[in-house]
Formats: sequence, C-alpha cells, structure tokens
Amino acid sequence: MAAVQTEVSLYLQPWQRPLHIYGGLVCNSLMADSWSDRTPLHEAAYHGRLLQLRSLIAQGFHVDTLTMDRVSPLHEACLGGHYSCVKFLLDSGANVDAVSTDGATPLCNSCSNGSAACVRLILQHSASIHTTYLLASPIHEAAKKDHRECLELLISYGAHIDMELPVVGTPLYSACMSRAAACVDVLLHSGADVQLGCGQDSPLHAAVREGGADIVDLLLDFGADGYCRNAEGKTPLYLSGPNSAVRIALQKRGPCSLSQLCRLCIRRTLGRTRLHSASSLFLPPIIKDFLLYQ
Repeated sequence: MAAVQTEVSLYLQPWQRPLHIYGGLVCNSLMADSWSDRTPLHEAAYHGRLLQLRSLIAQGFHVDTLTMDRVSPLHEACLGGHYSCVKFLLDSGANVDAVSTDGATPLCNSCSNGSAACVRLILQHSASIHTTYLLASPIHEAAKKDHRECLELLISYGAHIDMELPVVGTPLYSACMSRAAACVDVLLHSGADVQLGCGQDSPLHAAVREGGADIVDLLLDFGADGYCRNAEGKTPLYLSGPNSAVRIALQKRGPCSLSQLCRLCIRRTLGRTRLHSASSLFLPPIIKDFLLYQ
C-alpha cells in the first residue's frame, strides 16, 4: 500500500520534484521532457558553434538527428541565422525539407529569423517553398515578421503569394495583422489579391483592427473595397474607432477616379505573373510608371 501511495504521489505532486536547468530554463523533470532529447548537435547548431558541429559529425552524430518534435540540427541553425552552420549541415547531407511536428521547415525558420543569406542558401539547395502543411509556411513567416528581403527572395523563386492557411489567412492578411508595412508594400506591388484575407475577413479589416493607418492607405490605393463585410457583417469603417487615424483614412477616400479604375483593370487583366511585362508595353514612361505604382 505504501508503495502504491509513493507511486501515486510522484504523479500528483510534480511541483515537489527536483528542479533542473534545460535550455536556460528552470523546470522540474516533467517539464524538462521536451528538452531532454536535444542532442549536443542541436545545441551547437542553434548557438552557431561551427567547430563543435564539425567535431560532433566527425564523431559519428547523424546530421539529421531529430528531437521528439522532429526538429533537426538544420532547423536550429536556420532559427539562429547561422549561415556557416547551415552551409556545413547542407554540405554534410542534411535534409533541406525536414518538417517538424508544428509544420516548420528549415526555410520557415530562416524566414522567421530574417536571415536573407540563409534563405538564399536554402533556396539554392532546392528547398520546397510550396508547403503541404496547414500550420506554417515560409512566405507567411517572412510577411508577418516584416522581413522584406526574405519575402522578395521567396517571391522571386515562385512562392504562392495568395496562399491562404486556416486561421492564419493569406501572407497579405498576416502582414496586415502584424502591421508589417514593408511586406504589405512588397506583396501588393508583386500582385497579391488585395481582397483575399482570412475567410471573409479582408486585409483591410485586419489593418483597421490593428490600427495601421499607413497600411489602410496603401490597401485602398491598390483597390481594397472599403465597403466589404466580414462574416459578422461588419465593414472596415464599423471596426474603426471614433476619431482614429484609420477612420480618417477611410473617410477621406471618395469614389475611385477613372485613371485609378483603369489602372486596376489593366493590372487585373495582366495578372500577377505578367505584371512585369507592363514595363515593356509601347506606352509613355509616365503611364508605365503609373501602372506599376512607381
């Protein structure tokens, strides 16, 4: 009976168990389980210790050793933005498309960190930019963290600019939710659909809700519908606070001018994949610059 009580107490009173240090965090042994399977290889990769990485691989550590959450050393090196470690792991045969249990790839982690050098290196190793997972994607990571150069690299390699993930929405919606103005600008100039957000919630709804007046102006410039309604039947104006900057930005806009309507129509007709060809049209430079918002 005493043995049973002792065994039960181990489960009922975890706060009384000894404390340990894992990854710089104080935790008891139950909380430490998620850290206990991290190898020295993971630690070296995350902290950018190239010489230690080389030594561990030479000693027989497998380059694609995974944690319980399927995190690889390459994931860790990318998350830390350590270019030399990323290059060494890739040259040693690391899986460039490894996917963790939360859907993250090394490319996702590089985009989250904002290391354009690592993103370029990963892409040069033929990493997939079209995720099949509904939890995360490289372009969403770059957009919401406002890493403009990473986003431009992904777009140049053919990333799906209007990919909508459940709950997360499109990259443009994510950027609006995070008030990532630089990435909103890149996405719109690259031809992202200004109306596609998250379900019936448009990017304009997100920008208004987050108080991004500069982003509201930009979305309206690219043809966002200020009268669209979300699933609750609310317009962007309804969501704006009294006398707020976003309300002023919405209210000062009148009907679109004829020139603006023509620009939106031509851009829509060209489509995202042919927008770049506008610069080669037989039109005066001032008209081409107008079409391209330059």
